Amino acid sequence: MHTALMSTMDWAVTEFGGAELGDQRRTRRLAQVAARLADDPHGTLPQTFSIWSELKAAYRLLEEPDVTREAIAAPHIQRVRQACRPPGDYLFVEDTTSLDFTSHPAARDLGPIDNRRRRGLYTHSTLAMQIDAWDEHNNPQVTIAGVAAQHCWVRPERKRTDGPLESDRWAALIAEIGPPPEPARYTFVADRESDIFETIRRCRSQQWDFVIRANQARAMVDQDGSIFDAVAAAPVLGRFHIALRSRPKRVRRHKKTGKPKRTRKAHGPRTAVLEVRTCTVRVRPPKALGASAEPSTLHLVEAREVNAAAGDDPIHWVLLTSWPCGGMRDAIRVVKAYARRWLIEEYHKALKTGTGIEASQLATADRLLALLGILAVVAARLLNRKLLATTRPDDRTAAEDLGETALRILAASFGCPTEGWTNRTVLRSIARLGGFLARKNDGEPGWITIWRGWQRLLLMMQGFLLAEGEKCG
Repeated sequence: MHTALMSTMDWAVTEFGGAELGDQRRTRRLAQVAARLADDPHGTLPQTFSIWSELKAAYRLLEEPDVTREAIAAPHIQRVRQACRPPGDYLFVEDTTSLDFTSHPAARDLGPIDNRRRRGLYTHSTLAMQIDAWDEHNNPQVTIAGVAAQHCWVRPERKRTDGPLESDRWAALIAEIGPPPEPARYTFVADRESDIFETIRRCRSQQWDFVIRANQARAMVDQDGSIFDAVAAAPVLGRFHIALRSRPKRVRRHKKTGKPKRTRKAHGPRTAVLEVRTCTVRVRPPKALGASAEPSTLHLVEAREVNAAAGDDPIHWVLLTSWPCGGMRDAIRVVKAYARRWLIEEYHKALKTGTGIEASQLATADRLLALLGILAVVAARLLNRKLLATTRPDDRTAAEDLGETALRILAASFGCPTEGWTNRTVLRSIARLGGFLARKNDGEPGWITIWRGWQRLLLMMQGFLLAEGEKCG
């Protein structure tokens, strides 16, 4: 189901209409609040709801004990998981981010984040996507289904020695979802923080595949050294190009002091040349698991950048995978499937920058989490709109969803594109209404310009339909 270009009310009913909040009136109100937030996401409710009665109703809804983040998000999560049951290849990409509410010191029940001087909460999100096809360069063409799981927590002021570990969040959804229905294939994709032996065991026990960036120098059963030594000694299969997205400057800070520890240089989009190796190893289980734990057979793929410019941080990935690695094409596909992990970073950026959730002034963690239940789905919609132009650029889904009236307005504004109304040309034209210049080196538009253009397109469509009605009368 494509929801990115639905009207906001139709979208809200689709995503939230099945929420069980103890009263159908609350569910109807939830859909109304979600539609307004999708139309005008600001983070702070007064900026979205200018009418006092509507603002008061939104506050009242989020204060209800039954209106929890889990209850709000449940229909969307269920829809996404159901969308991943037909035959096909699916990627489930995970990552964690912090939501910073330090600028709102009156908010209660929050905890330390990043370092002890900042306050907020953590959210661990899983984005589900289907691989529609592999292009001629072995890039996976994906469709985002949405958020398949999202777990949130407040870190205690003092480190606890009992209870569940934060690391348990990795691959927790695998047990929730269970084995994939045949002949579907589910692949868990995550960064180095998920390189935990238990993560691999969870995948194997539920018949999931995995592509995980290695972090631990795991020992092997049949040879000396670590897995990094083993794959570095393997013969080079070849080289290939990969397009890298732009990355902003980022300062890593010391967890305790908050002082800058390392700065990563900003860079724009570029194409890297990667040298690839692969091998198969049997790794020893951690001693903590006891003598009964069995070794695990893993395929390793190393991708190392060979043309990095001076001052750049060159790509060097060692990936643990259950995917076959019998040759160059297989190895490239593993690397490029892992590269789709950037979509979860884009999703978290949409949650923070696109919806502005960190600007919220709600009084307690519970209310902030309830708002997150709505904005988490809004962020998925923002990301989906942007990706229509990049993950399936030549498809014509967007034009079919928009309809003839919207296309006539876009054609009158910018002319008909020579290649026709593809996803890419539709989204770029909508973004131009929002201020996107579409110059040769501008890259693809972001969700903010797409959202602004969408708002203007809706107004233009309303005016067009009113004018048509007057002519008919």
